Amino acid sequence: MDKFEQRVRAVGLSEDVTYRFPTYGGWHAALGDPCALWPHAPATPGTKMQGWGCALQCPGGAGAGGCQVPDKMTQPRLCLLQGFVTLQMSFTSSMLTGRWYSIGLASNSNWFKEKRHLMKMCTTIISSTAEGNLEVTSTYPKGDQCVTRNSLYSKTEQPGRFSYTSPRWGSKHNIHVVETNYDEYALVATQISKGTGSSTMVLLYSRTKELSPERLEMFTQFSREQGLADDEILILPRTDKCMADAA
Repeated sequence: MDKFEQRVRAVGLSEDVTYRFPTYGGWHAALGDPCALWPHAPATPGTKMQGWGCALQCPGGAGAGGCQVPDKMTQPRLCLLQGFVTLQMSFTSSMLTGRWYSIGLASNSNWFKEKRHLMKMCTTIISSTAEGNLEVTSTYPKGDQCVTRNSLYSKTEQPGRFSYTSPRWGSKHNIHVVETNYDEYALVATQISKGTGSSTMVLLYSRTKELSPERLEMFTQFSREQGLADDEILILPRTDKCMADAA
């Protein structure tokens, strides 16, 4: 039984309401709702969503006739990213708040390739707004200076999934909290899209400046499952620079 099947069974869904999408086409074509089957469109092999699986509780199951998805899906659902990894179950945004250290970063963007040799650990402070959005403040070393960047992650209808649009670059960020235990680590996957194309980014956060080898391996393996090569995966060098600035 693979990870997809394990997660589906864990939430009580049976085989007759589980459907696997074929693996071809770009998975970023499904940006928006990760279970964004078009209204009333059957889940057939023509649905181009690479590496995605959806478990839908709907009349008639998800057999050869396809599963009709209503305009407003009210049935329980479980959607998985490429690599069949779910969003954090029972996600609670308030428990994610506080100080985090960036331990790992993986990306297939040109920006990452150009700046990889300069990157070091940085500090991120997360706070929750009354509306359930996340205010994210990251402080990192850049040359001889400490740079602070503020972002507002807007919540979506799916707990653990947020959206953000960069005011500077206009890029759209589809952010998923994949896994966290809140008091030790958090694994976050982001799909970034703009006019010139799209990229994938994976971040590993820690409450402390060190994580166990098992957590680091989890991050590396998950990044590979998202299609990232080993030279696109980086355990960030530890530094004390700019850490005190992130109060």
